[in-house]
Amino acid sequence: MASVAGRAVCQYVPVTWRAGIGQVTYATLACAVDGLTRRGFTEDFRAVDGRLRALGAGQTFAPADLLIREFHRFEGISDPDDMAIVYAIESKSGVRGTFADAFRVYADPVTAAVLGAIPMRLA
Repeated sequence: MASVAGRAVCQYVPVTWRAGIGQVTYATLACAVDGLTRRGFTEDFRAVDGRLRALGAGQTFAPADLLIREFHRFEGISDPDDMAIVYAIESKSGVRGTFADAFRVYADPVTAAVLGAIPMRLA
């Protein structure tokens, strides 16, 4: 991450991934959420009763009505608390947003079950 006038600026690095599909890598979780928001994933999803709720739209979706379009995992080399993953999620009705969660030992098993039931179709 670079700094401009004391403010952090995210740098995005396009890479080729999975048979020529373009993807972007991010240095931090905050940069990933910022970059995905700029790319149209504007909702903030939360797990509620086995479903995901888009907080801004006020809609709740069953896992079958959603797709994981991409994900970015962050592993803290010196700090295990930095172990997180952010998902870019899209509903069949076009609602797009992000869901950030811990992973491995810090992951919530109920949330993991909801996310595990969402089909993955990487864009």
